Amino acid sequence: MTHTIQPSNPETTPAPDATDIPATRPGTGAAGVPVPVAAGTAAVPAALKRRIPKYSDLAPLMQFKKPQFSKEARLKRASTVWELRDIAKRRTPQAPFDYTDGAAEGEITLRRAREAFLDIEFRPGILRNVSSIDLSTDILGKPSRLPVGIAPTGFTRMMQSEGEYAGSQAAEAAGIPYTLSTMGTASIEDVAAAAPNGRNWFQLYLWTDRDRSLELIERAARAGNDTLMVTVDTAVAGARLRDVRNGMTIPPALTLKTVLDASYRPAWWFNFLTHEPLTFASLSRYTGTVAELINSMFDPTLTFEDLDWLRETWKGKLVVKGIQTVEDARKVVDHGADGIVLSNHGGRQLDRAPIPFHLLPEVSKALKADNSNAAVMLDTGIMSGADIIAALALGADFTLIGRAYLYGLMAGGRAGVDRVLQILEKDMARTMALLGVSSISELTPDHVRILGK
Repeated sequence: MTHTIQPSNPETTPAPDATDIPATRPGTGAAGVPVPVAAGTAAVPAALKRRIPKYSDLAPLMQFKKPQFSKEARLKRASTVWELRDIAKRRTPQAPFDYTDGAAEGEITLRRAREAFLDIEFRPGILRNVSSIDLSTDILGKPSRLPVGIAPTGFTRMMQSEGEYAGSQAAEAAGIPYTLSTMGTASIEDVAAAAPNGRNWFQLYLWTDRDRSLELIERAARAGNDTLMVTVDTAVAGARLRDVRNGMTIPPALTLKTVLDASYRPAWWFNFLTHEPLTFASLSRYTGTVAELINSMFDPTLTFEDLDWLRETWKGKLVVKGIQTVEDARKVVDHGADGIVLSNHGGRQLDRAPIPFHLLPEVSKALKADNSNAAVMLDTGIMSGADIIAALALGADFTLIGRAYLYGLMAGGRAGVDRVLQILEKDMARTMALLGVSSISELTPDHVRILGK
């Protein structure tokens, strides 16, 4: 039986007559005799009268914490990837920090990529059961506990001595894929040994000398990598002006400037000088300068025929990274790619390049129209879990982070990478709950609107 409470009708409630309001309000004298109080003056309740506080009242409020200066405490205080970036900048010499943080020419592409994630509006649904949030997804035929993986980054041990080992082990612990770069500073075999239960992918630059490429492909297969990611947006190297201004070399040279810089970051230099020399671990058999190695890696003659050769050679999953138009997305899928990465190389190649996040809806729609099962992945500009959720809602199957994880690495090694993934996971879970969705599959374009469109 339902019991209904009818609200009172203010029109039937008689308003007090002005003559019913006393001109004075009674107070209480010392003998309990009522004392008139002037109209408009409120009596102060005893509980609100000022008094000298007792120590017993103050003691519970005086909770002084001891200062904590450990790496764990420092990382725990960081609530965003941006805060980890601040820590990284304080602890890393300028040249390696700028190599990570910078982009090509005027860095317009990088700035626009980050702004793209800010220029959106989420459309939340209410009154949904979001008591349990599931962030797991499938990518390229296998499960991932989170919808984000670690992108390939070169020279990683230059940023912090744990380098690729920290990244691969953090990814293994988080249950997500890790991608080793051809220009990495840990070998394919060593990364596989460091994270034997992780899902390891290998990123390849197709060389003019196909025998060298074939050797790396075979090593990746033997080491258990199930996915090969070929990068195609590097016909030549981009103009990374921060590196030019810093006189960046691999390894960093001990010039007067770097020695002065080292005086402010002694921990970085101690780690750098007391670990094995920095080399291209996947290419250690070859000799030559860094410029010569890069020129041999970046093949300006690369065509779709080379992609056909690669598809015939590699038996695992094949992903093409560096897609920046709808037409090219369709073409690489037609040539056998199992997945694409919408990427402008983190803004490090062509400045004013297309922004992957803006390109995403159109590419996703086009591939679905072709009845393609190719995975659509995205990188560049991701700095929060909300960025990842926005990308997934607009059609991405998966995302990759590069700079974001390197900021954590520079801030605290393996523990710093763990902290980045913790921050992103918490961000994603909170964003999904506030959107009213409990699983990745529930996200749709209706949850996001790009402002100005």
